[in-house]
Amino acid sequence: MTGPWAGALLPLAAAVAVVLSYCCCHGASAAAAASFGDNFEITGAEDHVKTSADGQTWYLYLDNKTGVGFQTKQRYLFGWFSMKLKLVGNDSAGVVTAYYMCSDVDAAPLRDELDFEFLGNRSGEPYIIQTNVYHNGVGGREMRHSLWFDPTADFHTYAILWNPKHIVFFVDKVAIRVYPNDASKPGGGGSNGFFPISKAMYIFSSIWNADDWATRGGLEKTDWSRAPFVSSYRDFAADACAWPADAGSPPACAAATGDSWWDQPPAWALDAGQRLDNAWVARNLLIYDYCDDRKRFPTPPEECALRAAATAS
Repeated sequence: MTGPWAGALLPLAAAVAVVLSYCCCHGASAAAAASFGDNFEITGAEDHVKTSADGQTWYLYLDNKTGVGFQTKQRYLFGWFSMKLKLVGNDSAGVVTAYYMCSDVDAAPLRDELDFEFLGNRSGEPYIIQTNVYHNGVGGREMRHSLWFDPTADFHTYAILWNPKHIVFFVDKVAIRVYPNDASKPGGGGSNGFFPISKAMYIFSSIWNADDWATRGGLEKTDWSRAPFVSSYRDFAADACAWPADAGSPPACAAATGDSWWDQPPAWALDAGQRLDNAWVARNLLIYDYCDDRKRFPTPPEECALRAAATAS
């Protein structure tokens, strides 16, 4: 069985092509072939969203009146989720573009959530990408990285692989973060206590003002004279286990080991090339890691030791 995990590290475009080919061969729908409107609905001010003539690219606008967002019409439990984004250019201090998965549409107190957050910058300063994991409404698992390219100059792909073994955050072809589960827990569907494993999630994105914290801890405020701020999106793809809203129990595809490529052993761990890339990111681009923050966590959370083992070469 093939997928983006098989063999050597693939360029992400090739990986997605493999995934979509696998879907088509098994009668599944290829989400990337549909327009944004087929997959998503707008949340917020509709006049702050523009669409390309072919319906394949969406533009979200933020001004001093409001931001805007969108969410998938479908929710999922496990799979591969990717989106191409081009971030706000020039002076974007205070502006946050979020691309994330969440089990609830209203940020409910016991939600599970997987986050990409792109923290705006003053002109000439690098963008910061923050990832986070929430379980039962509790977060605090932040990591921050710089990027090895200008994310405002062109589209780049941001993806999440989620299965019962681990969650992997990708930027283009590189696994920047691995968040593992404890496979030794009983029952196959066991959890280390802070791993989203049972709640189906929607995919969201939004652009909003967060100048109370986003840039240099809130020291840099949003310059509204530069508004509107625009983030761009295209090429959404989900090869994943869809969980219908009216389903009372998990669908068969949510099994810990099933027929989908993300359930198979090659998708349970990074391969050798991916581990090397992940180690390079940790050495060169890591800005903040909650596992190393002894002020917040005098004793590191359990998954920190698991991650060290999972990414060891």
